[in-house]
Amino acid sequence: MPTQLVNQDNHQNDVRVKTVYNGDVMITYINHNINFEEFTQEMVAICRFMPDQVFTMKWVDEEGDPCTISTQLELDEALRLYEINRDSELTVHGVGTAAPQDGAANFHPN
Repeated sequence: MPTQLVNQDNHQNDVRVKTVYNGDVMITYINHNINFEEFTQEMVAICRFMPDQVFTMKWVDEEGDPCTISTQLELDEALRLYEINRDSELTVHGVGTAAPQDGAANFHPN
């Protein structure tokens, strides 16, 4: 279940995540130490992906470039740069796909 925005004061040590999917924008908070599996499950819940749906997660870096999050290392790098740049939020785009595309880094939650 996504971590819902209740009281911003309760989240001062968490990472504010702006998730964009299918024209919707949702704000949630995640722990700095979240692992890739937990993060993926958050995105599945937030974006309401079907359990067997293949999807891609991308965060937007300080230059506005989309960067894929498909491993723990990539998630750690996104969180590290969020901290270093003292960003107000981490913007993540969820992209659902019907089938894997050649050369695309798609993630299957199961």
